[in-house]
Amino acid sequence: MKKLSLLLFLISLLFLSCKTKEVEKAKSIAVFVPGIIDNSPVYEMLVEGIKEAVDGYNEEVEEAKAVQLFVMEAGTNQAEWGSKLLGLAASQQYDLIISSNPSLPELTMPIIEAFPNQKFILLDASYAGNENIYTVCYNQYEQSYLTGYIAALMSKTHKVALIAAQEYPVMNNILYPYFEKGAKAANPQTKAEFRLVGNWYDATKAAEISESLISTGVDVILPICGGASQGVIKTAVEKNIYITWFDNNGFAKAPGRIISSTVMEQKRMAYEITVQYIKDEINWGKADMVGLEKGYVNFVQDDRFYIQTVPLEIRNKMASLISDIKNRKIIVQEL
Repeated sequence: MKKLSLLLFLISLLFLSCKTKEVEKAKSIAVFVPGIIDNSPVYEMLVEGIKEAVDGYNEEVEEAKAVQLFVMEAGTNQAEWGSKLLGLAASQQYDLIISSNPSLPELTMPIIEAFPNQKFILLDASYAGNENIYTVCYNQYEQSYLTGYIAALMSKTHKVALIAAQEYPVMNNILYPYFEKGAKAANPQTKAEFRLVGNWYDATKAAEISESLISTGVDVILPICGGASQGVIKTAVEKNIYITWFDNNGFAKAPGRIISSTVMEQKRMAYEITVQYIKDEINWGKADMVGLEKGYVNFVQDDRFYIQTVPLEIRNKMASLISDIKNRKIIVQEL
């Protein structure tokens, strides 16, 4: 009996030792970029925020506990994202895959079925109810509404437009409808057009679409088409029309032509959510939304090009609208 008791004691010590090692095992994170980082503000901010969080943690711990980080660019061909994401998960090298794109939740479903231990954090996306996924999206109802509102205030022809790279649920259900809703709230006579480039990189086609819209009287354009936006900017400068900008501060891209920038605080969110993951504080299965009220969506009002380009009367109207949305005097969308 004494030998059996001793054996059980040693086994329990071995089990506890293994459990301790498992708890102390260094975390590994892969960042899946559904596109390319250069000239893609959303992905630049994503990677910067995650790297800053990981570097800050690793500086404070011994090397054996340091978080491993890998960044993968999946390219602009959306048809390949699913297989590349599957390959990343199939490697079984990363406890967590972090990404940012509204289309990602759908791509993760078959991957989780095949690899039930794989965890995902998806920014700029929304999906609740799966314990392997946590999502946080920005209030793009507010973001789009503000952009449409100032577009209509600045339009002299009462014709504005959104040029998108592709159609997808967030574009069809939020970005364009609430851009139009904001424009009509500012001026009911405003007509909001919608055009597609067909991809995220063809600046020449985006320029052609812009010229076509301008020929019909459109004098303010919102481009949400990645690298193709350069074609919209070039045409706007040549034709002296205005641009509204999405996701980061774009005023310096075309001073005097860009009238607004609605900023998505992606770097801040990526940093904070990575820190929470490292500390085991993620609410798995939950979908959060953040917006103006908490400062994760901002309308830039202090940039000198905004002040120089937009008349004081319109700037005051925008400041009042932003204040009313933050204080919930105006509810853009009941969530």
